[in-house]
Amino acid sequence: MSERKVLNKYYPPDFDPSKIPKLKLPKDRQYVVRLMAPFNMRCKTCGEYIYKGKKFNARKETVQNETYMGLPIFRFYIKCTRCLAEITFKTDPENTDYAMEHGATRNFQAEKLIEEEEKRIQQEREEEELNNPMKVLENRTKDSKLEMEVLENLQELKELNQRQALVDFEGMIDQYREMEKREREREKEEDEREMKEMLERALVKRLRESDSDSETEEESSSKQPDKSSSDKPTDILTADKPTEAEGASAGGAKKAKVESWERSVGTLGGKGALGSLVVRKKPAVTVSKPSSVTETAAPISQTDSKPATTDSTDASKPVTTQNGSSSLSLLGAYSDSDSNDSE
Repeated sequence: MSERKVLNKYYPPDFDPSKIPKLKLPKDRQYVVRLMAPFNMRCKTCGEYIYKGKKFNARKETVQNETYMGLPIFRFYIKCTRCLAEITFKTDPENTDYAMEHGATRNFQAEKLIEEEEKRIQQEREEEELNNPMKVLENRTKDSKLEMEVLENLQELKELNQRQALVDFEGMIDQYREMEKREREREKEEDEREMKEMLERALVKRLRESDSDSETEEESSSKQPDKSSSDKPTDILTADKPTEAEGASAGGAKKAKVESWERSVGTLGGKGALGSLVVRKKPAVTVSKPSSVTETAAPISQTDSKPATTDSTDASKPVTTQNGSSSLSLLGAYSDSDSNDSE
């Protein structure tokens, strides 16, 4: 089985290459090749910049009657990318470069211009030395002087390098590190000292404030009497309050403040709801005359220290009035009137 990609061709044993007819092609014929711009250039027609490395489909031809040491020189034709003007350049084997011919100007060739200028100066100097021996002497003295200056500069550089070689860079770095370490320690000590001073000032301030607070508390406690020892929790229930009559006799004066529990329950000493629940002990009263009884009858309070004195025999017996009613009935009427007044 034959190979798929065959590069070699079969030549029979009786092959004679002289029998192959030769094509008569012109020497200046052109070929279409693909190339990149060898340098930066600018079109003379439209001013478009064509940068190095841009690809073109160029036509190549061999320059007639122009060679360099037997090497042929080739010419290339390209077109501007903007105005389609024709630009031509050719090879320069003498300088291993390309030379611009027509249609554009080459950019950024400063190095090439400097080299050309140096070559021109060297050629002029050689021509002068051939014809003028004094010029040769002057050039030699200048060259020797320049050489001496160069040697002096070189010696100075060597001495400087030797001086720098004796410097202990490791020691300098260690010294710098030690200096930084001492600086950090000093800053740390200053920070600690400032912190201690601040804490001491804050502590003194707190002690002063606590002393002043204790003094004010002592003064307030000495001014206000201690009522907790003398008063009892149940004393408020039996405390006497001013009656409504006293409030009315004040002539429209401001009433005393009444607590919420007193409004709902009342006190034992007053005539409120709790007062009606207390049964008061009433001593027996002797009435001689009904007229005097009705005029001087009044409720007897529980707080009376000395009740009216009567005989034991008179208290045990019911007292009759002129109207025939007993003293007990009168006492009942008195008690009823008292309860009505309280309501």
